Amino acid sequence: MPKVQATGGGGGRGRRGRMVAATALAEINVVPLVDVMLVLLIIFMVAAPMMTRGLDVNLPVAQRSQTLSNERVFVTIPLSFGKDRRVQLDEEFIRVDVLGERMRQTLQGKSDKSVYLRADGAVTVQETMTVMDALKSAGVEKVGLVSRLPGER
Repeated sequence: MPKVQATGGGGGRGRRGRMVAATALAEINVVPLVDVMLVLLIIFMVAAPMMTRGLDVNLPVAQRSQTLSNERVFVTIPLSFGKDRRVQLDEEFIRVDVLGERMRQTLQGKSDKSVYLRADGAVTVQETMTVMDALKSAGVEKVGLVSRLPGER
């Protein structure tokens, strides 16, 4: 801001003295700098909570899983299923055509109508779906697929 100084020689001519605007280069105008700093402060105050919050994730809710019943029913699809259409119900080999009837007999009187299905890794998805369809048509409510952990034998 320019500084206004009175010039003139004597003290008696106060009214006639000329007013000259003199610029003072020694002073730095800090008002724009303060304005910019306040704007940046407001921006950081608004943005900081967003940076620490992260993404909104709808986390799943899990309860403690129920223990498996002792009378579990396992159906195993061996690799030879593609050739002979036989599955293993617990320890007995049966044809998939009679699997539905055998499952109805096995699950009769049980409250837990769930079956655990084990399949060889080389069995196709279609073959697995065929067995699952037979199980569902027999009244099985839940079919669990049994797998093993990556390092487990």
